[in-house]
Amino acid sequence: MDNELKEVFDRIAPSWYNFRHRSIFKAELEELASGWKTGKLINLGCGHGADFIPFKDNFELYGVDFSSGMLKQAQKYATKFQYDVYLTQADISELPFADNSFDWAIAAATYHHIKGKDERLKALIELKRVLKPEAEAFITVWNKWQPAFLFKAKDVKIPWKEKNRTLLRYYHLFSYNEIRQLALKAGFEVIKSFPERRYRFPIKYFSRNICLLLKKSR
Repeated sequence: MDNELKEVFDRIAPSWYNFRHRSIFKAELEELASGWKTGKLINLGCGHGADFIPFKDNFELYGVDFSSGMLKQAQKYATKFQYDVYLTQADISELPFADNSFDWAIAAATYHHIKGKDERLKALIELKRVLKPEAEAFITVWNKWQPAFLFKAKDVKIPWKEKNRTLLRYYHLFSYNEIRQLALKAGFEVIKSFPERRYRFPIKYFSRNICLLLKKSR
């Protein structure tokens, strides 16, 4: 667990609750909820919990985050929107759940905060471990080839203004091929890779986000 990054997210959690009060992947998640219908769902790197909303009525919800500050906001969010969720503070590379525990998983803007290729692979393998056979997972990461980062390094620190301080958040910027290959190496089937719904251009490779729908094959 990156204690420095954890401290940053603990500090920004209250303001993040207001800044990103609704999920930016609302359309994608609503489509998944409609297709998945019901079951036991885990949200990795759940933050303040906005991504739970499309699943709140028909799914058994579990949320994991390494930030106690974010989990505090996630409980506040669940109370506001009137749904039950089991929240756990943990490193997503070492999940406190048994093998084959979950029917579905989501992880929006989570894996790009993990430092080191081996650690990112370990986290995806851990995701696969806790999913049931044939389970699907939806993940998103930031794209290295979005215009804002074309001439930046693949590993960057993004500032967040918090009162009189500037806090830096670590990001690893993926290409479509890199995240796909990492998922395959972890043992997933890649059902599809695609840009976020809000991206309006014909060539997907310059989208801000990379979305993947993965499946745990038997």
